[in-house]
Amino acid sequence: MSFKFAPTPASLPPRNASLVLRQPANLPVYFQPLNPLQFILRAAEIYPEKLALVHPDAKYPVFYSFSVWCQRIQNLAYALIQAGIKPGDRVAVIAPNSPLIADAHHGVLAAQAVLCLINTRLKPSEVAYILDHSGSSIILVDHEYRHLLPPDLKTPVIVSNDSGREDDPYEQFLSNGRAFSQERGWKGLEYQADESASALLCYTSGTTGRPKGVVTTLRGSYLAAVANAYESRIHVDSTYLWILPMFHAGGWTFPWALTFAFATQITLRTVDFTLIWKHFNNSGVTHYSSAPTVQIGIVNDPAAKPLSRPISAIIAGAAPTASLISSLEAKGIQPIHVYGLTETYGPFTRNYVQPSWAALSLQERSKLMARQGHGFAMAQDARVVYLPKDSNDTELVDVPRDGKTVGEIVTRGNIVMKEYFRDPEATTKAFRGGSFNTGDLAVMHPDGAIAIVDRSKDIIISGGENASSLAIEQELSSHPDVLEASVVARNHIKWGERPHAFIILKVDSRTKWKGRHDAFGEELKAYSKTRLPGFACPEWVQVVEQLPKTSTGKILKTDLRKIVAKL
Repeated sequence: MSFKFAPTPASLPPRNASLVLRQPANLPVYFQPLNPLQFILRAAEIYPEKLALVHPDAKYPVFYSFSVWCQRIQNLAYALIQAGIKPGDRVAVIAPNSPLIADAHHGVLAAQAVLCLINTRLKPSEVAYILDHSGSSIILVDHEYRHLLPPDLKTPVIVSNDSGREDDPYEQFLSNGRAFSQERGWKGLEYQADESASALLCYTSGTTGRPKGVVTTLRGSYLAAVANAYESRIHVDSTYLWILPMFHAGGWTFPWALTFAFATQITLRTVDFTLIWKHFNNSGVTHYSSAPTVQIGIVNDPAAKPLSRPISAIIAGAAPTASLISSLEAKGIQPIHVYGLTETYGPFTRNYVQPSWAALSLQERSKLMARQGHGFAMAQDARVVYLPKDSNDTELVDVPRDGKTVGEIVTRGNIVMKEYFRDPEATTKAFRGGSFNTGDLAVMHPDGAIAIVDRSKDIIISGGENASSLAIEQELSSHPDVLEASVVARNHIKWGERPHAFIILKVDSRTKWKGRHDAFGEELKAYSKTRLPGFACPEWVQVVEQLPKTSTGKILKTDLRKIVAKL
């Protein structure tokens, strides 16, 4: 990747700069508090000239080595302290994938503050609620998202024009931080003595009410980052393409996993499939992360073609279908299926592909690959326990390993959130029985692998039978004309509920079924009857151009349920 770029003078580190924070007093010799900030310091020490952060597709492309990026992070820490930020204060960031949000994952921690990441696709009223609830003391915002800020805002705001140039307000903020430091360097910043101190404050989507603020710790962030680097096989020769938004659960801790592994990262402001394939083919990309719906867009883009070298795709948000796995593998993309939530720092289980699966058919193999698998490095084992009978039932009892009995996934340990911010009641409920209760319904197979059957709110109860919308979607997606499927419950006068399927047709199939969507619906119903029990077959099939999705590509079933409620 060729480039011509000069960092601002304030971004250039002094010669022989010390890359060690001031140690807190009275720490035992045998103990060092875990903090993911260590990773960028170590990377700048060992590989100072290696390309660390690349932002090539903006109006003003920027390219930072580890040593330069580390200096910029230091400048940000001092700038925040100069602005009055104290340990434990919240620093809000509203930005797409860009140097600003990448800087903040490290610089905010260096100031011993808490990084509050805000989804750029929220409405202004939702952003206003989060800013108020979090009590953020300063806001770092990308210039394209200033409109999300409340008009009567009293909190200080620093705007980034995403240029990397000296006259950019964000760059001026960093330059002022450098001047304020008086060249005290990293030794002028103290290492956080408490590894249980808060690191991130990430707000959930709030589909059933106000969003909840998930608080994670320095220790958990450190361990989850190491785990993600290990489980994804990311190392010094890796190049990671940022498709997953960094604001989503802190980018699943990959902002720290990548610096831990000395990997190069490329940031994209938006999900642009043409740019994605340009980087796949020309930028040495080895890894990326996204939800299955985004993966579908990638493999079906006109620019998609078999790759000359393999790329690993970390997939979470839903189970990949047989059709998607086949399409990814045909392009040379190797799926790594993981599962997790914001409350678990992103992934905490992984599907471990077994050698014996290679002899299976694609359909058989895809069903095994769609499982959520086992707890991975640094995580405790994921359990599946019986659902509570009432609010007083706090004992957690494991379901049998029969692949049939449905229970709820629970976990505990190193990579579980600290708490819901300012919501002790929700925290207590989530930690029922001494574990984190995910709300995801699953079965446990004899080999100890868990497999989600649905979110509790997405189960379709038809004639007293429980139908998994995920299982229905898997089967509908195997139809040769179906690009993407989503299923929700719709009221039925006889059966209580029946499945309503929303279908996006493949590009080549749209002409075939043009003006004949009803006929396609009948064909899909007949097809489903050969693969699903009667109560799980869709009663209604609706062909649509697109499905409502979150910024990370998850389908918004809440929006689909609102649609069917009016029918």
